[in-house]
Amino acid sequence: MGENSTNELLNRIEESYPKFSKGQKRLADFIQKEYDKAVFMTAAKMGTEVGVSESTVVRFASQLGYKGYPGFQKALEELVRNKLNSIQRMEVAYGRMDHSEILSTVLQSDIEKIKQTLTMIDQEAFELAIDTLLNAKRIYVVGIRSCAPLAEFLSFYLNLICDNVTAVHTNSSSETFEQLIRIGENDAIIGISFPRYSMRTLKALEFASNRKAKVITLTDSVHSPMNLYSSCNLIARSDMASIVDSLVAPLSVINALVVAMCMKKQEDVIKTLETLEDIWDEYQVYSRDELNPVDDHVEMKKKEKEES
Repeated sequence: MGENSTNELLNRIEESYPKFSKGQKRLADFIQKEYDKAVFMTAAKMGTEVGVSESTVVRFASQLGYKGYPGFQKALEELVRNKLNSIQRMEVAYGRMDHSEILSTVLQSDIEKIKQTLTMIDQEAFELAIDTLLNAKRIYVVGIRSCAPLAEFLSFYLNLICDNVTAVHTNSSSETFEQLIRIGENDAIIGISFPRYSMRTLKALEFASNRKAKVITLTDSVHSPMNLYSSCNLIARSDMASIVDSLVAPLSVINALVVAMCMKKQEDVIKTLETLEDIWDEYQVYSRDELNPVDDHVEMKKKEKEES
C-alpha cells in the first residue's frame, strides 16, 4: 500500500484500513488492485463483485469521508486519470534489478502473458469472432492510445481478406461517431481496450450496439467494462508491472484471428495478393526501398570481374 500513499483516495484507505470490517477490507483490496475496473461500477455492481451488500459499499464510501457513492466515484476517477502508481509499480518491480536482467525479465513476462492467454481464451468465442467478421457487410475496428497500433495492424490485414474495413480514427468523440454513422445490423465492430480502459472506445461500442451491429471485444478480463455491449469476448492478458503496456498477448490473438480468417478465405486472399504483387511490380513500389541480398551479391561479383 505504501507506494500509492501519495494519492488522496489510497491514502484515506491506508489510514482507515485497520478499522475496516472484513467486508470493507475486501472492498479496499479490490479498489487498490482493480481500480481500473472499479471506476466503471455502480455501488451494487461493486458489492456483487466483492461479495458484500450495496449498503456496505455506500457506508464504506462515507467512512472514507466522501459525500456518498458519487463523491467516492469522483475520487476513483481522479486516481485512474492520474494513474499515479504506474511509475511506482515499475520502480517496485525493476528498481533494484541489474540492467543486464531487464531484457530477459520483460521477455519472460510477455511469454507468461501469452501462456496465461492460451489457458484463458474461449475457443468458441474465437470461432464466433471469425464467423462474425467473415459474414459482416462492413467491419469497423476501434482502439485508442496504446491500443491504436493493434487496431491499425488488425485493420491492415483484415483489408486483405474482407471488403469495406474501417479503422476508426479517434482523435475526438465527434470524429468517432461521424465514422460510425452508417453502422447497422449487418455490420460488425471490434473494440480493443486494456487498462486503463478507454471511455471513448466504450461509447463507440455502445453506439454500435444500439444500432444492432455485432460487437466483438479484445480486452483483458471477463469483468472488463468493454464487455458490456459485446456478444463475443476475446480475452488476452496484458497487465505488467511497468509504465509500458504489454500488448504482446493481444497481438498474438490478433495474429491467430487473421490466420484463421485467411484459411477460411484462401482463394480470395491468394487472388488479392497476386493482384497486389502485379500492382507493386507495375508501379515499382518496392524497387528502391527493399533490398534483395542475392541480386546485390551477384552485382558485386560482376563489378569485381570488370575491375579485374
